Amino acid sequence: MSSPSYPLLLDIAGRRVVMVGGGPVAARRAAPLVDAGAHIVVVSPYLCEELAELVAAGRATWLPREYRAGDLDGAWLAHTATGDRLTDDAVTAAAEAARIWCVRADDAEQSSAWTPAVARVGDVLVAISGGRDPRRASRLRDAVQAAMETGSLPLRRRRRDGAGSVALVGGGPGDPGLITTRGRQLLTQADVVVVDRLAPRTLLDELDPDVEIVDVGKVPGNHPVSQDEINRLLVEHAVAGRRVVRLKGGDPFVLGRGGEEAAACRAAGVPVEVVPGVTSAVAVPSAAGIPVTHRGLAAQFTVVSGHDGLDWPSLARLDGTLVLLMGVSRLRESTRELIEHGRDPATPAAVVEDGYGPRQRVTVGTLATIGDLADERDVRPPAVVVVGDVVTLAAPPVDHGEVAP
Repeated sequence: MSSPSYPLLLDIAGRRVVMVGGGPVAARRAAPLVDAGAHIVVVSPYLCEELAELVAAGRATWLPREYRAGDLDGAWLAHTATGDRLTDDAVTAAAEAARIWCVRADDAEQSSAWTPAVARVGDVLVAISGGRDPRRASRLRDAVQAAMETGSLPLRRRRRDGAGSVALVGGGPGDPGLITTRGRQLLTQADVVVVDRLAPRTLLDELDPDVEIVDVGKVPGNHPVSQDEINRLLVEHAVAGRRVVRLKGGDPFVLGRGGEEAAACRAAGVPVEVVPGVTSAVAVPSAAGIPVTHRGLAAQFTVVSGHDGLDWPSLARLDGTLVLLMGVSRLRESTRELIEHGRDPATPAAVVEDGYGPRQRVTVGTLATIGDLADERDVRPPAVVVVGDVVTLAAPPVDHGEVAP
């Protein structure tokens, strides 16, 4: 049975660490030490490429010779990885005599210290010992790393450090599985979440009960919280030292007014991070089997808001696919404008409702018919309108004039 060990994190910034050996194993051990700010001294007659790069960059010192007695003088920690047992024995004995912790690469039983497998996300570090079984430790580390990255483990800081921040997180088209890993991490660490109507709201159920949820959802024709007020809320909470996540549907910079929110935060001196999301302009059509580009049909696509003030003559002349977001309420006007300015009335068109949601439904027609079809079927937002030949690729059972459940 292995002797008991005591886990401890060390601050080795600026402290001398002696690495005996110049091969790849020594390089793997040296890299995290350098990242932690240690003063690394490598003792070896040769260096592998990775260690040579550290020395050339001034991040390590090289003594180009064999190990000698006295090389550990002034060291706080020693690593030996020469591959020569007699040398490693000598380093281990010298370290023991000098009361210096020593990590030995070739024989864990002879070491007085061991390097754990490490999982790290942001400022959270988890060190894992596999009972001196490195493969076991690596597998455990990988599982913990994945759980932290996907937000399955509670990463939220309970003790505030006084530094507030804002993250503009794109939540994707609504399915909670389509948020990015980074977005999920930040959400699990948030003190305040300012959430839109079309964001993946089921993720909120997983947050701690004391996380403040601020609902600023908008529905067509009803915006109870103005954009200026949203900007003010983000800044106010961050200045108070809270970590704020602005959770949006789609991507925050694709017709999501994320640029305005980021500018407001920066103007107030608040750190802001933008996490891209899967935009509904591409994802929702793909849920219906409609690619926005396809060889031989469309080499480009254009995304616009379906609201007033569009340059319809220019849009009608564009090649490729036209995607209208927030375009259901003005669908008839939009299709009429496109036809009046030269777009063929027979151009295929589709409306995809509630992409990736429980009400997902696809209505397919042409520019000339899609307005009537949408009325007949009581098409409602959220929905994405797609105009172009790529609509002909819609997945079965969608046919002209039919609705897919």
